[in-house]
Amino acid sequence: MAQRKHFEEFYRGRTIGRLKCDVPSWKYLRILESPRVSSPGFGNDSKINVTAKRNRRSTASDLSRQLSSATARTVSRQTAYRPLGHIDLYIRRPVRCVPLTATHCHLRLNWSREHALSTPQQWSCVMFSDESRFRFQSDSRRTFIWRAPGTRYHQENTIERHRYGSAGWLVWGEIILGSITDLHVQSVTMTGRIYRDVIQEQHVGLFRGTMGVEFLFIGYNARPHRANIVDQCL
Repeated sequence: MAQRKHFEEFYRGRTIGRLKCDVPSWKYLRILESPRVSSPGFGNDSKINVTAKRNRRSTASDLSRQLSSATARTVSRQTAYRPLGHIDLYIRRPVRCVPLTATHCHLRLNWSREHALSTPQQWSCVMFSDESRFRFQSDSRRTFIWRAPGTRYHQENTIERHRYGSAGWLVWGEIILGSITDLHVQSVTMTGRIYRDVIQEQHVGLFRGTMGVEFLFIGYNARPHRANIVDQCL
């Protein structure tokens, strides 16, 4: 024979309140039966969020140690980084980029202002060079940061590097309005002489002879590109 159990006055009031709020009975029972999940607390959550935003490279262990020293109690790594998900901060790899000085930015701004009103006919005489380096040995990339989705290329989420010290291939090409050059793959170290003999004479020289005095070549400021023998060739 089925037995009936009556709710206490306290739980009866909570049940009526949940029903008035249109909470399903199964969800309410799950809430009553589920244990309470411990968390660092609202004040400590704010401290973790501020620390992670100020120092993007802080690890979960660093956050755990800082919170433990501030609260005088042991805090696990999971408990330390769990609040960061509520503000859309997740562990991601930072973007590597070449550092630019204030002088570089100033020169770029001046150049863009000078050519802001250029016509398509004038742009058709401008050639841009581009090169990419592919290394045989991948970066360990063990450095992680806390960042929000959609902020991959923000300044605070990038790491500046001057060089990548390992063997690799260099792929070089040129782009001009309505045309492109063939890709050149360089397997040895790029020098000023190789850049002049292969790049300048075999690729740039053909377009320069066709377009005449209006031809404008936009190259890199890398050391082989600015060697004396390259400037004399231009």
